[in-house]
Amino acid sequence: MLSSLRFHLTAQSGNAKTGPIAVTTSSRATCPASCPFLKNGCYADAGYYTRLHWDAVTRGDRGKPWRDHLADLAALPAGSALRLNVSGDLPSTDGKISRLYARALAAAVRHLKAWTYSHHKLTPSNLQILRFLNRQGFTVNCSTESESAADAAVAAGLPAVLTVDSAESRAQWSTAAGNRVIVCPAQQRDGETTCADCMLCHKRGRRVVVAFIAHGTGKRKADAALAAAGGAQ
Repeated sequence: MLSSLRFHLTAQSGNAKTGPIAVTTSSRATCPASCPFLKNGCYADAGYYTRLHWDAVTRGDRGKPWRDHLADLAALPAGSALRLNVSGDLPSTDGKISRLYARALAAAVRHLKAWTYSHHKLTPSNLQILRFLNRQGFTVNCSTESESAADAAVAAGLPAVLTVDSAESRAQWSTAAGNRVIVCPAQQRDGETTCADCMLCHKRGRRVVVAFIAHGTGKRKADAALAAAGGAQ
């Protein structure tokens, strides 16, 4: 599986939301079937240029094999920010995150302020790997679609993010378990804050959940997927 995948590093993103930081893209096959937005409101598919780039990486027209890609990550300047998987997820086989890739990735980014998001199911095997990655200082946020799922991820000792309906107007609130939800500052202050400025997804209090409001051309599909998943409540 790993040998068929491609990964691409953009050393300095031109995206207005991330700011001028390093970002990566991973082959479409890394996305788990458990993601409710798979071909159903995925933000990475909604953007024209993002979709074209993702397809080029998936075809192998861009990017590198995983070992070469990790060598590129290891060569990034110490202390710099790295947002992995703007498109894509952690490689897996039959729903199990690759332990080989995870350990090699942790070693490659240990000198960086690195983070990503994952829709992989929290099976015992995946939980073990995700906890390991987070202990190494590489923040892997569990992507969730309901407050109860976010609470469960936090209770399992993992950082969580939460996608909410496009009509959400609150900036902050608390879940039933008492976890604090903060809407992505870049969404609250559009054009004034970037990932490079914020870094909340990389480092925050254990019981803080970052919320992302469904947006873009695929937001209606995303809203429908959220409703099917039980919404934020």
